[in-house]
Amino acid sequence: MSSMRPPVGAPSLTRRTRILLVAAGVLVVLLLGGSRLLNFYVDYLWFGEVGFRSVQLTRLFTQIVLFGVVALVVGGLVALTLWLAYRYRPVFVPVSGPEDPVARYRTTIIQRLRLFAVGVPVVIGLIAGLAAPTQWQTVQMFLHGTPFGRADPEFGNDIGFYAFTLPFLRMSLNWLFVAVAICFVLALVTHYIFGGIRLSGRSGFVSTAARAQLAVLAGVFVLLKAVAYWFDRYDLLWSNRNAQTFYGATYTDLNAVLPAKLILLVIAVICALAFFVAAFRQNLQIPAVAVVMLVVSSILVGTAFPLVLQQFVVAPNANVNEAPSIERNIAATRDAFGIGPDKVDIAPYAGTSEATPAQVRADTDTIPNIRLLDPGKLNRTFTQLQQRRNFYGFSPNLDIDRYTVDGETRDYVVAAREMNANGLVNNQQDWINRHLVYTHGNGIVAAPANQVNEALEDAGGSGGLPNFQVSDTQQQGFVPVQQPRIYYGELLDNQYSIVGAEPGTAPREYDSDEAQYTYTGAGGVPIGGLFNRSVFALAYGERNILFNNSINADSRIMYVRNPRDRVQAVAPWLTLDNDPYPAVVDGRVQWIVDGYTTLQNFPYAERVQLGDATSDSRLGPNGQQLPNDTISYLRNSVKATVDAYDGTVKLFAFDESDPVLQTWEKAFPGTVEPRSAITPDLQAHLRYPEDQFKVQRELLTRYHVDDPNEFFSTVSFWDVPSDPTVQGGNGGSQDAQPPYYIYAGLPGQEGASFQLTSALVSLRRQFLASYVSASSDPDTYGKLTVLQLPNETQTLGPQQVQARFLGSPEVSSELNLLRQNQTTIDYGNLLTLPVAGGLLYVEPVYIERAGGQDNSTYPQLARVLVFYGDRLGYDASLSRALDEVFGAGAGAAAGGAAPTTGQPAQPTTPTTPATPNGQGAQTPAAPNAAQATAAQQIRAALNELKAAQQSGDFARQGEALAELDRAVAAFQGAGG
Repeated sequence: MSSMRPPVGAPSLTRRTRILLVAAGVLVVLLLGGSRLLNFYVDYLWFGEVGFRSVQLTRLFTQIVLFGVVALVVGGLVALTLWLAYRYRPVFVPVSGPEDPVARYRTTIIQRLRLFAVGVPVVIGLIAGLAAPTQWQTVQMFLHGTPFGRADPEFGNDIGFYAFTLPFLRMSLNWLFVAVAICFVLALVTHYIFGGIRLSGRSGFVSTAARAQLAVLAGVFVLLKAVAYWFDRYDLLWSNRNAQTFYGATYTDLNAVLPAKLILLVIAVICALAFFVAAFRQNLQIPAVAVVMLVVSSILVGTAFPLVLQQFVVAPNANVNEAPSIERNIAATRDAFGIGPDKVDIAPYAGTSEATPAQVRADTDTIPNIRLLDPGKLNRTFTQLQQRRNFYGFSPNLDIDRYTVDGETRDYVVAAREMNANGLVNNQQDWINRHLVYTHGNGIVAAPANQVNEALEDAGGSGGLPNFQVSDTQQQGFVPVQQPRIYYGELLDNQYSIVGAEPGTAPREYDSDEAQYTYTGAGGVPIGGLFNRSVFALAYGERNILFNNSINADSRIMYVRNPRDRVQAVAPWLTLDNDPYPAVVDGRVQWIVDGYTTLQNFPYAERVQLGDATSDSRLGPNGQQLPNDTISYLRNSVKATVDAYDGTVKLFAFDESDPVLQTWEKAFPGTVEPRSAITPDLQAHLRYPEDQFKVQRELLTRYHVDDPNEFFSTVSFWDVPSDPTVQGGNGGSQDAQPPYYIYAGLPGQEGASFQLTSALVSLRRQFLASYVSASSDPDTYGKLTVLQLPNETQTLGPQQVQARFLGSPEVSSELNLLRQNQTTIDYGNLLTLPVAGGLLYVEPVYIERAGGQDNSTYPQLARVLVFYGDRLGYDASLSRALDEVFGAGAGAAAGGAAPTTGQPAQPTTPTTPATPNGQGAQTPAAPNAAQATAAQQIRAALNELKAAQQSGDFARQGEALAELDRAVAAFQGAGG
């Protein structure tokens, strides 16, 4: 130590410099932290409103602690490194000349030594600390991890170790790698600047202190690498070496890579010891040799040997060598995604049958409930006929749910009539109107999914429309609603409203043309005080919030109004289904949101790209999809509800046995209610979630196979069919066919049930391979039924059936007739239904007339396509189409036209209460006699045209077309 000199005291900063630095620091804090503080307070008020403030504070506390720990560790190690490098710098440092750049840097640092000694560690620590809070979930899962009670088949560790502990250990190790690497670089630079390392001369110069410090840092880094090799062993359990076939440790991983990791671990420890020895000896040859040995070993043992083993031992007999690993992969995947034998019932199904009319009529579970209304096609129909005002709207994709009305359960197309701020025009867009007047939607609109008002016999008719049933502030339809006003909904993204008023104040919120309304619920954050008004004026950049006289002591501001966003905020640990749906539950409109718990690394389980697996033709390229995270575990562990009137959020534990859910319940105690808190009415409206079903059906295409050799050969694999009804129906697209909710029977099941279903086809072939159904009924909820068709049969799949539809001369001819006068054709959902031992395909066909500038057109159900066995039916009504396929009388039990003579609601504002029959629809004026006569002539002409086409007589077809033209002209002349 005699060759070292004591540190030189740094000159203190002048008073002016200190003032400028403090002022600059305050300015930076205000610029960077002011908006954060404002947003925090706005969020603090919101979390208090919904009763989940503990979630915000727990998350914030975890992030602050994580920031502090990482910043202190990284910054502290950097400070210690710099102090040691400076403290043990050489006493005398030769200077090459007055222009020596290193000498200038050295002088500058010495003059501002305190700034560099404190500033560099603080800046680096802050940068590291700011990057750390994003990993707060990893910390919480580690602190509250729950054992699975199941061990991995290779190392015998509980699955919880891989789910909760290993990610935290990896995170900690990565931060240590970062800290040591930064310290090594800073030590190298510091020693170079202060002369501990000189490159001049023939061999250069490295001081004893520099060599010792750098050797110790290098040794620590290599020692950390040895720990990483130990953790790498566990990573083999989700190896992607043979990802085209399965995930998990392969034969090569277990017999080559795993031993290699242990060998490299030992070499890394030896290498680290060599560096530690070099810290006290002049000779650097030992650590140099150790590093070379580590690099060469990693190439030979870690890369070359596994490659040789894979190519010359494993690959020639891969089906035999990989069989044990495949067997593990099958068991783990079924467990991780809930598709094991305890959840999935696979039953053989012939899929072919010569059903008689009597057999079809006898199927009272499926035939009467066949869904004719496609919720993906009817948004404009609902909008034009039930919008009421331009500022109301419906979700782009309507929803399917079931209700029991008058003792009869059936599925309905359901939508909430929401406030749509994008529909406001002219002075409606004024700030007062936008945020204080047009604040809420009004009611639930539904239509029985198995019927329309009447069959549409010709393109100019008024049939093919839903039988709307409405429950709102002016009428109570199919299901009474105590509070039908919709303040929270899917169309209210980034839209805030200020509601509430002092007693005696005149109502200002638009409720109807005859009445205004004052909000009386508990939703929203109080905004009456000057401080809160100022905060929200700043938050939204709107001075009117501060100066508007209508805002008073009882006013409340509503924000974060999308149900999905509200649930995501209070449960950030959930992955949410992309399709919340409204339901009338216990007399109130509730949005129901499905929440998933996921894991990235479940030993041996298949890994799924969540966004890709849940994409389908209905979502399209711009649809709302789940993030494309890689997962290997999925549970629908939480059902959440959001009250449409007051925004109350409730989380219910639905899969209480899920260890991931149990972990988060311990992290956020009291935020999730037990499953027993789900009311019977809510249970009756819970649906099996679509995104979970999409992932499961994708996996079932492969993991229905039990035998590893059969799995390896892929001979029995299936595929998810592409949707044949898109792109105008001319062959479909590459997007997957979405699953469909139906209310129908199932072979071996007594009575109809509400199901989510999908057809699956053979791998790279279009013949039907199986039919998958997930039950949503309370007694059998979550039970997956797979009807597996014999491999030797060639039952047509969706693409082939659609091709038969479009290839039929009769169908093509009549579609061409419907396309006249610029009418467009749109194909609805192609349903696959098990009926009488076979598979019945049903597809609604919609027409839409050419629209004007006001875009006032909407789809109408024009025809129904039916296919069974090798027979095709096509008609304006389902019953007649079934008769064409099965024979007269087969369609007697089918839905279709409404059982009453009522017409669908028209696009007018009702001013009278609902009629006693509860339909909630207004009856339009009856057509005049001339229109009725002309309509009969059109139907007669169409029937004659159909007969002429079947006969093949072209002259007769020409006469029938001329008669049809005359009938259409007469109908238009009569005001039709």
